[in-house]
Amino acid sequence: MGRTYIVEETVGQYLSNINLQGKTFVSGLLIGQCSSQKDYVILAMRTPPKEEQNESPKHSKAKLDNLDEEWATEHAHQLVFAVEKSVNKKRLWNFTEEEVSERVILHFCSSTKKIFCRTYDIHDPKSSAKPADWKYQNGLSASWLSLECTVYINIHVPLSTTSVSYTLEKNTKNGLARWAKQIENGIYLINGQVKDEDCDLLEGQKKSSRGNTQAANHSFDIRVLTQLLLNSDHRSTAMVQICSGSVNLKGAVKCRAYIHSNKPKVKDAVQAMKRDILNTVADRCEILFEDLLLNEIPEKKDSEKEFHILPHRVFVPIPGSTVMLCDYKFGDESAEEIRDHFLEMLDRMIQIEDLEIAEEINTACISSSMDTEASLDNTDDEQPKQPIKTTIVLKIQQNIGVIAAFAVAALAAGVSFLYFSD
Repeated sequence: MGRTYIVEETVGQYLSNINLQGKTFVSGLLIGQCSSQKDYVILAMRTPPKEEQNESPKHSKAKLDNLDEEWATEHAHQLVFAVEKSVNKKRLWNFTEEEVSERVILHFCSSTKKIFCRTYDIHDPKSSAKPADWKYQNGLSASWLSLECTVYINIHVPLSTTSVSYTLEKNTKNGLARWAKQIENGIYLINGQVKDEDCDLLEGQKKSSRGNTQAANHSFDIRVLTQLLLNSDHRSTAMVQICSGSVNLKGAVKCRAYIHSNKPKVKDAVQAMKRDILNTVADRCEILFEDLLLNEIPEKKDSEKEFHILPHRVFVPIPGSTVMLCDYKFGDESAEEIRDHFLEMLDRMIQIEDLEIAEEINTACISSSMDTEASLDNTDDEQPKQPIKTTIVLKIQQNIGVIAAFAVAALAAGVSFLYFSD
């Protein structure tokens, strides 16, 4: 028996109203969350077309006149594994053995309204498609619990001269990986309490007349306690290395995650929170580096350090839901620009008054001339200066791609794929 997907009814309405605009097919994303029992889908959105893809509908149709289910299935197979491989390169976390590794591919025919629902195991590229059930449910978007957390970061990433061939992006990810271990191994307080990971998250909460715990507008405050790298186990691993630069990330990061209210465990909430913390810090670094590249910001001649403000989070609600979607903005971007980007990504209108900008102060200090230093941050002793000049923009230009900043906080593990055809 295949997996069952419980789908918000408004998703079905969105699919039925899709306008192919003369094209034979378009692709898109399904946003939701996987669980051991059922999978949930609360949003569908078509993929925004690239500017260079403005080919004539006639030309597009000519190339795909022989479209059939077998071709669509193979195309979906290639898409799901290619996307997973690309996304996996950017992650600071790994899947656990207990997690569901199947992702759904939905083929929707706009003419007949017929649906073909299949799943693939993203951890097995040789896996074949499996049938899955697609069931609509009204009010699914309201059945989510909100988790909120503010994490204070002070991350120092040395750029070693021995890895000069690495891009700034890769160097930074390697540095963030050490910090990510602290987040993974941290202690998480839920509403000020430490709870056993196998306990029910909603234990002790009020229940409705039907016996179900009331989830609407229910939010949990999460606090993270991380261990200092000052014990004997870490001291023995310290090493001194010559560095050509460094990246310092400092500030308060607003994190939000969401889990479905169907018998959630404490470990589900903690895992969702961890991943949102790791994802948002990694995303902001990548967005900043891309911005530096695109704007070709030159190195300052009279200073060894450059300070840059990391992009802030912007949240917008899904109508009728406690779940909020996330995008990022720089300080000079207007509310109208952010609204237009949400419109492009979500394929639906967003009101400016619905935008919620997180109150954060985050900076990235990029030093392009640096001293010898300890790579694991277990000493603050200054070392003799051995400056090695480098240009930050040139390091970025070696390798960095255009990214989609848009995300759903802690629902990304449930991203699957849509395929529309006429």
